[in-house]
Amino acid sequence: MAEYYDPQTYPKAWNYLQTGTIIDQYMIERELAHGGFSSVYLARQLADQFQVALKEYLPRKLAHRTWNNVVVANSAEAQTMFKRGRALFFEEAKVLAALKHPNIVEVTNFFRANDTVYMVMTYDYGVTLDKLISKKMLTMTEEFLLAVFDTLLAGVSYIHEQHFVHLDIKPGNILVRPGNDALLLDFGAIQRVSSTRINKLDTVLTPGFSPAEQYDTKAQLGAWTDIYAIGASMRSCLDNKTPIPAPERIQKDTLIPAIKALNRKFPDYLLKAIDWAMELKPEDRPQTIEQFKQALVKP
Repeated sequence: MAEYYDPQTYPKAWNYLQTGTIIDQYMIERELAHGGFSSVYLARQLADQFQVALKEYLPRKLAHRTWNNVVVANSAEAQTMFKRGRALFFEEAKVLAALKHPNIVEVTNFFRANDTVYMVMTYDYGVTLDKLISKKMLTMTEEFLLAVFDTLLAGVSYIHEQHFVHLDIKPGNILVRPGNDALLLDFGAIQRVSSTRINKLDTVLTPGFSPAEQYDTKAQLGAWTDIYAIGASMRSCLDNKTPIPAPERIQKDTLIPAIKALNRKFPDYLLKAIDWAMELKPEDRPQTIEQFKQALVKP
């Protein structure tokens, strides 16, 4: 009979892999980021001391880490959901390992250990866009926006060409590398483009960046869904804050169009492109990345 544990009785430090822990052929250096379903660590390959990012599946509502680093479900009821999520995480790793583009994070390996699964990614140096915005680390200029989002659009266009949608584009998932070169991170919400929605454990929704159709389980998702999130990410750069969530805009749209709110600070073509990308109805937005890129061409 399986034994289950109350995670409240275990030290919080056990939620994270400790420095020096060895898993498979990697040694943990420190934690980089964590969310509700996973944690990302800076690690080193033992063979050549090469640094990598190691992502571990550990949904904290469903499971916890025991003293010997094995990940177990919190209860018999959570076990089914945990196993399903683990399988989806592994599928995500396989999908990502097949996607190769300079502007999307590269998965170099994935494996099972500690009763969970791990994804090994290249480790890139840079600062996420949300930190650049919140800490006001630089002045947002037309040149900066075009450089970052042109490279981001190249990566997203490639994803769409492979018949996938990212579904979680936001400043926190955009790493700005030297030269204002964007790297798109976190593919936990990725889905293959289909006429029917795929039911994952939880629909990934980020208020302010997810468009209205993402909240509707019956609505079809497509390139236009990612384009709204890109437009919202651009708008957040200009406003230095998260845009009004789409469901609130549906009820009463109080978001002043960028062309009105910022017309003295940025050129019209840029503001009009952002407003177009953030249209509430999917059919009113650019339908492809190429259409959006054309709108961002300086006249």
